[in-house]
Amino acid sequence: MDITEARTLPHPCPDKTRSDLEWDRLLAALADRAASEAGKRIARDLPFASTHEGVLVALGEVKEAVDLDHTAEPLPAADVPFVEAALDRARIGATLSNEELRAVGRCLAEAGRLRRFLAARKARLPLLFRACSTDPGLDVLEREVSSSFDPDGTLSDRASPRLAELRAERRNLRDRLVRKLDEIMRKHADILQDTYYTERDGRYVLPVRADAHERFPGIVHATSGSGATLFVEPRVVVDMGNRLKMVEALAQHEEELVYAALSAKIGDEIDSVAAAVNALAHADIRAAAARLAKDLRFTFPEVPESAAEGTIHLVGARHPLLALDGVSVVPSDLGITAGHAMIVSGPNAGGKTVALKTLGLAALCVRAGLPVPADEGSRVDVFEVVLTDVGDDQSLHKNLSTFSAHVQNLAHILADTRSGALVLLDELAGGTDPREGEALASAVLDSLCARGGTVATTTHYEGLKALALADPRFTNASVGFDIATMSPTFRLSMGIPGASSALAVARRFGIPGTVLDRAERFLSTETVRFEDMVAKLQAERNALELARASAEREAGIARDKQRALDEELARLKAEERRYITEAGREIVESIRKARQDIRDAQARLRAKPTAEDLRAAARAIDAVAQKTSTFGELEPQGRDEGLSRGTLAPSEIRVGTRVYVPRLRAEADVVEVLAGGQLRVAAGPLKLTTSVGEVRAADGGSSEKTRAGGAKKRVDFDAASDPDVPIQTSDNTVDLRGLRAHEAVGMAEQFLDRSVGAGRRVAFLIHGHGKGALRDAVRDAMRQSPYVSRLRPGEPREGGDGVTVVWLRA
Repeated sequence: MDITEARTLPHPCPDKTRSDLEWDRLLAALADRAASEAGKRIARDLPFASTHEGVLVALGEVKEAVDLDHTAEPLPAADVPFVEAALDRARIGATLSNEELRAVGRCLAEAGRLRRFLAARKARLPLLFRACSTDPGLDVLEREVSSSFDPDGTLSDRASPRLAELRAERRNLRDRLVRKLDEIMRKHADILQDTYYTERDGRYVLPVRADAHERFPGIVHATSGSGATLFVEPRVVVDMGNRLKMVEALAQHEEELVYAALSAKIGDEIDSVAAAVNALAHADIRAAAARLAKDLRFTFPEVPESAAEGTIHLVGARHPLLALDGVSVVPSDLGITAGHAMIVSGPNAGGKTVALKTLGLAALCVRAGLPVPADEGSRVDVFEVVLTDVGDDQSLHKNLSTFSAHVQNLAHILADTRSGALVLLDELAGGTDPREGEALASAVLDSLCARGGTVATTTHYEGLKALALADPRFTNASVGFDIATMSPTFRLSMGIPGASSALAVARRFGIPGTVLDRAERFLSTETVRFEDMVAKLQAERNALELARASAEREAGIARDKQRALDEELARLKAEERRYITEAGREIVESIRKARQDIRDAQARLRAKPTAEDLRAAARAIDAVAQKTSTFGELEPQGRDEGLSRGTLAPSEIRVGTRVYVPRLRAEADVVEVLAGGQLRVAAGPLKLTTSVGEVRAADGGSSEKTRAGGAKKRVDFDAASDPDVPIQTSDNTVDLRGLRAHEAVGMAEQFLDRSVGAGRRVAFLIHGHGKGALRDAVRDAMRQSPYVSRLRPGEPREGGDGVTVVWLRA
């Protein structure tokens, strides 16, 4: 904390300001929202923070209370009894009464509840936790006080063993006495006026007829109004009555001892108890402030962390007292800085004075730790003092006219104005000669700004309105007047002066037109010209307002259209995703069926296929290729590609010759030349018998030429190890389980070497799950192998993570 923050601030609200701004009405609204009598008393005289840091802390506490309301868990604020007098008596050692003790116990119970509530939310409510924490040790005292009383408020038998004993004896004595009276009533019913007993001066008596009392031994304690009945205590119960009176006296004395003991315990903890009571009142005030902020739509302005130059800027400001009265307040933006003055002009009853009071109340609210009657984005510096001259201070008792009282107030305001002062002047230098008043007003404003004050004034003086045109320290503001309806708009506009519209107002209230026409002729040329200029500015301002409103409407329409377009685009994208999802499911299903077709064809090829089996397998492979193409079914290439290749003479074909087999649409190697022009060819692991007339020349010539040219042997088709749809077979699978890591790696490398030589493009390495050591060794070796282009773990149908699938380089 710097020195500026620690400096004590003066009281911001002189009596004149308090009266002018009706500050007490706002505090009364705060008090109405407090739950306890202590909270209401504090609210009616709410203290102002005396330091800058105190202002920030108070606002922070109310902000925490408001945030609690937003989360539907309001700050606990109970209607606890007012116990200040009881605590003062306990402080000096006096014995508290039954009601006082129970009131203190109620306060201690609520204080404990508040402490537990805040402790559970300490991280969210650091300021309220610090301000309203109480001594946990008071819980013991609270339990002792509370347990001493029954729910109906009487002192409990639990309060003292001696008290319980005396009360038990009293009940027994009374029961015996009542039974004896019942016996006597049955025995002497003939001389009793009625069959009941009653009490007279604490003694139990029976109603005996006056003419028969001599036959009834006892003590007469009273007579009826008519004298016909005597209330007689039977002699046989006198001793029991005496003992009962004595026991009752002892019990009452014991109760007084209990009250004294409880009072002494409270007195021993009086500072902690008083702190707990103050914490309840403090929490009540903060909860009431949160409710006031909610009811009047108060917000928290920006408040500088340290003392600033004296700026107040309110966005959408509303006079809170008008809102309390149920008036629909037109919000306005207001703003002034230190060393500057805002000059508000416009028609009477247009809201000029309301604007001044709103500024002053906002400044006082901040000093009192309350949010302000404005929208988010407002800024209010901490003002040291708010000085006002609003209203008529004419006093017959002091022999002061309105103007004299006004000038006297101005003298005090000039003396007290300094940096950090907010000065609010209504009709500055009014009520006197206009020319002299205008000159005085100009001089006063100049002096107030020079002293560093933040000033706002209302006026009808044209000279003050024109002052802002030449001096940047002054800013014009005006309240509007609707000529069409002949009524003020109550909306304040910054930057332009306002016409007083006195003649228009007079016309509205019924002044004859002839009088007004004559008044217009009396106006000076300068006055008419100035009024015309102001009217023109106001008209241009109104036109701009209409244009802005139109632009905002157009922007709103554009936003609605953009929102509709965005929603339509989102709908189309969702529909597109749905279509893609459906198409994807169809593709997946087609692939699944194609894989099954390949497996069926492969099964037929393994079992000594006939020529018809080979043709069926070829047709199945063609169908799979067409159906699983990325861009739809492939165009059937049929035999055209084979017809475009050259034919081979029988003499050119021998073992190892590379040929093209049209039925397979792939190249193959001749592995055996059979009689009758038949050939046995191999395309990878696929071997089949064909004829010399069916095969065509390969693009790269014979395999011998290929090897002579140094190119690596390549097989273009391998149905068992298609890279897009790999199928596990015995030819492309090696089982490494049970081997040591180095043995498995060596065996895998040898298998890959043979697979590349055989033209395979996919291999399956089975290593099992185990602890993962063999799997990791094999995969690490495969990632570094020159044979492998990529690898992945096996899919569930392939053996899962116990298998590694590798793709071999061509």
